[in-house]
Order: sequence, then C-alpha cells, then structure tokens
Amino acid sequence: MHRRRFITTLGSAALLRPAFGADTAPASAPLPINLSLKCGMANFGASLEEKFSILKKLGYDGVELNSPGGENKPEALKASKTVGLPIHGVVNSIHWRVRLSDPDPAVREKSLEGLLTAIRESHSVGGSAVLLVPGVVDGGTTHEQAWERSITEIRKALPLAAELGIHILIENVWNRMFYDEKAGDSQSAEKLVAYLDEINSPWVGSYFDIGNHQRFAKPAEWIRALGKRIVKLDAKDWGLKNGFCKIGEGDVDWPDVRAALKEIGYTGWATAEVAGGDEERCGEILANMRKHLLGA
Repeated sequence: MHRRRFITTLGSAALLRPAFGADTAPASAPLPINLSLKCGMANFGASLEEKFSILKKLGYDGVELNSPGGENKPEALKASKTVGLPIHGVVNSIHWRVRLSDPDPAVREKSLEGLLTAIRESHSVGGSAVLLVPGVVDGGTTHEQAWERSITEIRKALPLAAELGIHILIENVWNRMFYDEKAGDSQSAEKLVAYLDEINSPWVGSYFDIGNHQRFAKPAEWIRALGKRIVKLDAKDWGLKNGFCKIGEGDVDWPDVRAALKEIGYTGWATAEVAGGDEERCGEILANMRKHLLGA
C-alpha cells in the first residue's frame, strides 16, 4: 500500500472510537459512524454548556466549531469536558472570503494565518481536523492558479499540522474546483484525487460532503474513488426539484452511499450541515442521519 494512504488510514481510524469495528460488524448493522452537527445549527441554550447538554441528551456524539473566531474556545472546551460531548474539529471560517487562491500574495498570507489559527484552535479544544475550502475559481483566478496557489499555502501549514496532530481536510464544494460547472451530473473524482495525491501528506485528506456534488456527480462513486483519502464526512442532501433540503428528501442515493462507505471501510465522523433550529429540529436532523446515512 502507498505510504500516504497507509498513514492516512491509520489517522482516519484513530479519529473516533466506534461501538464496533467495520470489519466485524454484521452486514445489516448500521455503519460505525459518529454523528455530529455544526454548533451554530443548534439555536438553543443560554450557554455552550447548556447547548452541549441538550445535544448529548438528543443523542449526538459530538459537535464541530468555527475558527478563526466563532465560539469561545475555552468556554467550549470546559463545556465539552463537563457534559462529555467531544468537539471533533473546526470549520475554517474565513476560507471563502480570504482565500488561499487569491491573486494577491498579501491576501494569501492572511488566509494562511487563518488556517494556522484554526489548526491551533482545533487542537486546543481536543479536535482532530480543520475543514478547508482551498480556493475559488472565478473571473480573476483559473482552476490551475487556484490549484497551485492553494497547494503552496497548505504545504506551509503542514509542519504545524503534524506537530499538533491536526488534519487539514479539503471539502468538495461549489467553488468550481475539481469539477466543470457545465459538464453535467456524471463527473468523476479524478481531479480531487489528483489534488490530494499531489500534496501527498498524511495530514491532508478529504472532508467529503455527500450532498454537495449530487448536482455534478454520484456521491457514492466519489466515495469509492476517494477511498481512504476520506477522513470525515458532511451530511446533506440536494435535489433537482428542491435544491439543498432535508437529508432524505433530495436525489442522493443513500443506500448506494452506505454501500460505498462499507466498501471503503469508513469509520469516522459525519457532521450534518443543513438548516438548523430548535431542539425538535435538531432531533429531526439526527433521526434523518441515522435513517439515511447509517441505515439504522
């Protein structure tokens, strides 16, 4: 096995403690995946401790924060320890507006500083990763430029990522990278695979968003192509008729997604990224993930 894929496999497996191993679970058993949501989706609680307590009561296994900025990190860590609800990582909060792919070197430097901050803050709260959108293709930036500039900046962050044990995980989003806007819904994951393999680091992998590429590709096919490069999952749905929607109400073929995840032996975190709300709504989100993602 290629050294990078071997190490990434070990890193991915270490990110959670599943109730049972993927290789020993019965074929009909739910996937051994821990379920989370973005902290800002939960619109309740007078404090982070109260919010985390309610999320744990609902049945969530963990939560994900934003960085730089976002939730108060010392308060979040204290709440996590008090309640017993892990914080498994952070989402880079500035990557869309302050881009690693920007034509201006000063902006790229500021974006790198944000990534380094996110790495440190993820480590400070007990997380294991930073979700990153590496760049955007637009009128001033070609795909090749976004590719080259973002890889250059990400490599500058690798020493800190390795020192602190934090993965930098590339999310597939509608940023015009790794797909063709006009090429239809049967596109392959070849470009994203090549991007990750060019970086060639055990600390860089895929934060695969299941719903984001339904418009351009079959999510299960991307899962099979990415394989052990996938370290974490975002869970959402999308459909031709209703766009981004509740999990299970779009066009994602969830049985095929579950089959693909079993085939690659995925065990890790899956985080909902859908419209949030009150306690009842967050309970519904968890039930939808259990039904459609886990097959429970």
